[in-house]
Amino acid sequence: MSTAPKLTGQTIGMTHYATRAVLERTLAGSGATFQHAVAVNALAGNGDSMAREQLTTRLTTGLKVDGTSATAILTELAEARLVEPAPDDPSRLRLTGTGEELSHRLKEATAAITSRLYGGIPAEDMETAARVLTTVLARANAELDAAA
Repeated sequence: MSTAPKLTGQTIGMTHYATRAVLERTLAGSGATFQHAVAVNALAGNGDSMAREQLTTRLTTGLKVDGTSATAILTELAEARLVEPAPDDPSRLRLTGTGEELSHRLKEATAAITSRLYGGIPAEDMETAARVLTTVLARANAELDAAA
């Protein structure tokens, strides 16, 4: 009889919230929230700038928030001077110097957190977990899309 823990939605959710809490503790001194970090990371990973509409979609699909909430996140980032309209195209957003500094700190913090939390887990186990979670994510997204 196996004593291995069962993978359930509750286990996945508790893992997400615990990992998120570790990141939020790191963010606490910056004034940035988890939602801000998601937006900053999306911008940082997209080159010089990103269409506001594209970033809004990334937030709504990634964070499972509505458009109003995504717009509020972008407004907060602009008010905190972390993002600004691109000078050549105001429909696009880019990180400010302060936003780039936050992005750099987030990358360092995330790398350290990842090393601490995932370190020592065999690569095969990580690959299996990634496949399972990707499948569950796709099914959940399909269900949400069908309900919309």
